[in-house]
Amino acid sequence: WICNAVERGVLELNISIRTFYNFVLNSETGVVEQPSDMKYGELFLPPQVWKSKTLVKLTLGTNISLGNLPPDVSLPALKSLCIDTIFFCYGDLCDVLLPGCPVLEELVVRHENCEAFPFCIASRTIKKLSVHYDCEFGIGNMSYMSFDAPSLVSLDYSDYALAEYPQVNLKSLVEARLDLRYSERIEKPDITGLFIGISNIETLHLSPGSADVISRCVEHGLFLPVLNNLVNLSFGSNNKRGWTLLPYLLEQSPKLETLIIQGLDGYTGDVTMRPFQVKVLHVLGYGGTAKELELLKSIIGESKSLELVQVEVAQGVVVDDAIAWQIYRDLMTHLGVSDSSKRKIQVAYFM
Repeated sequence: WICNAVERGVLELNISIRTFYNFVLNSETGVVEQPSDMKYGELFLPPQVWKSKTLVKLTLGTNISLGNLPPDVSLPALKSLCIDTIFFCYGDLCDVLLPGCPVLEELVVRHENCEAFPFCIASRTIKKLSVHYDCEFGIGNMSYMSFDAPSLVSLDYSDYALAEYPQVNLKSLVEARLDLRYSERIEKPDITGLFIGISNIETLHLSPGSADVISRCVEHGLFLPVLNNLVNLSFGSNNKRGWTLLPYLLEQSPKLETLIIQGLDGYTGDVTMRPFQVKVLHVLGYGGTAKELELLKSIIGESKSLELVQVEVAQGVVVDDAIAWQIYRDLMTHLGVSDSSKRKIQVAYFM
């Protein structure tokens, strides 16, 4: 089947194969569990797949090993590659497969519920990279991750914060989305190399987990580089440690224009934006409580550059036009905004 598709000049190929196992029902917990001796199946693709001259998009999955790739992989038209929980022999991804894709622009590497590989992703051509590792098993104080992708423009990286990021060559990066998580398996994660490598970005999205991890690293001596090109920051936190990071980030972002914050209901601490800095403040998940109003006022402080405050009411909060208007008036009052003021307030809500 696969050979027939390749021989006919297929442009897009999605191979998704799962190996079936005899799962076990735990009589005590009532949970269906994987057997302890579970091994991933091995899939040998026909060599024609690795020599296709027409293939533009290739998706491979799931929970399988590809064995040894042929050393002469050649996919001259491939622009998009998605690898979903695929195991390569050591070095085959970066040393064999990626070099055989001379026009590759988009790469997705995902590992779910299993030890994640590789620990290095290198490509001279990719512009968009998504790496999602979600398994804590196998990581430790020697775990590391490297990125060597000088043409990369967009990075979406979700993983446990590792012990080291020895090489991060992302000199063309414009936007980064980080979802880092803390693991007790790594005593002192060091994300210095990661942040130095992305320091030229213009847009940064930090999950609540990332805020917590970065703040932990700062407590242990991490100095964040100055983000001279950063103009858009999306920040969320669900604990006090994470919120204490925001003032430091603002200080290290002298050109920041737009700040998006979420989790204001869990805000604790003293965070005030520097005057003449942020022009647009976007608040997600707003509940309209008196506490949130006061906290929002304290965050804005004496900023004279703020031109627009956008408030998006949290889903689940019952809001109609009358309530939305009351939220709007409360914001106007607490933030010292008049109808004739140059500073504008917008309230968005879900019916």
